Amino acid sequence: MSSDSDTSLPAPKIQLTPQEWKARLSPEEYAVLRQAGTERAFTGEYTDTETEGVYACRACGAELFRSTEKFHSHCGWPSFFDPAKSEAVLLREDNSLGMRRVEVLCANCHSHLGHVFEGEGYPTPTDKRYCINSIALRLHPSDDASR
Repeated sequence: MSSDSDTSLPAPKIQLTPQEWKARLSPEEYAVLRQAGTERAFTGEYTDTETEGVYACRACGAELFRSTEKFHSHCGWPSFFDPAKSEAVLLREDNSLGMRRVEVLCANCHSHLGHVFEGEGYPTPTDKRYCINSIALRLHPSDDASR
C-alpha cells in the first residue's frame, strides 16, 4: 500500500505507526489492511453471509457497508454495490500486478479493503462491485448495529 502521505487523498482521521497497527491487528489482518494484501478467494468468513447488519472496518470500526447493499457475485469475496455512505470509502488508482484497478480504502484510517469494478453486468442499481476482503470487515448484526 502507498504511504499515508499520498497527496491525492485527504489525511486519514486515524493515524498510527506501523508498530501501533501491528499491535492492534493480527498478522493476517495487517497483511491485508495495511500492506494491501488479498485473502484467498472463498476463504473469508463473510463471503456468503446473509446476516443483516452493518459491516465496519476491522482496523478502526468505521461503518463501511450495509447488508442491504451486499449481493452474491460468486467471485470468492464479499461484494457490495455501494458503500453505506458515499464518504465512507476512498478510491485510488492501483496499477500493481500489471493491471489497472481501483483500490478501495477506508476513508477513516486509509486501510486497504479491496477493489471496485464496473460494467461487469451484475443486476445491481450501480453496476459496481465493491470486492472486499472479509478480513478487512467486522459484521455488526442488525440487533446490535445501532451501537
